[in-house]
Amino acid sequence: MLAVAGFTGLGLTWINATHGASFGALRIGPWVAQPKTGTSSIDPYAQANIARSGTLPLGSGDGVAFIAATDRNGKALDGRCSVVISGETPPARYWTMTLHDAQGRIIANGLNRHGFTSAEAVRDARGLFTVTLAPRARGGNWLPTGGIQSYKVVLRLYDTSVGIALRSERDAPMPDIITQDCP
Repeated sequence: MLAVAGFTGLGLTWINATHGASFGALRIGPWVAQPKTGTSSIDPYAQANIARSGTLPLGSGDGVAFIAATDRNGKALDGRCSVVISGETPPARYWTMTLHDAQGRIIANGLNRHGFTSAEAVRDARGLFTVTLAPRARGGNWLPTGGIQSYKVVLRLYDTSVGIALRSERDAPMPDIITQDCP
């Protein structure tokens, strides 16, 4: 009985450390953030995940990172499809949007185009932006997916008030994610 309990406990801890637990997660549509990750009140599973992956989280005073692995309908982001991210971001001094594989690495491509920043994204007259993620070139704000099977979009908001107290899209409007052309 002791061996079964030990294997179960260690197994569940390994799963949480490698797949990331969602304690204190902030969800807005398909976007998920862990605002406590860069604070002293980080949970032990998130701390183990950071130690294992070697990533450096944003401090709570610096900003917050939102990650999306699905579109608004819950469909996993597929690099063989066209995905459109459009709308606005919560108020922030600066933001970046990058594409990452399942292990959290930047997606390689021949153009060395890995993301957009708030300073370089082209916007319409109302200040809204549209970024297309697709395996082949598109006009406007386009990021190549390299045709990989699945990926994540990381939207980092710097110098923002978005954090632990916000709980809805009304408080923090996030861009919409829609899958379009898919083979």
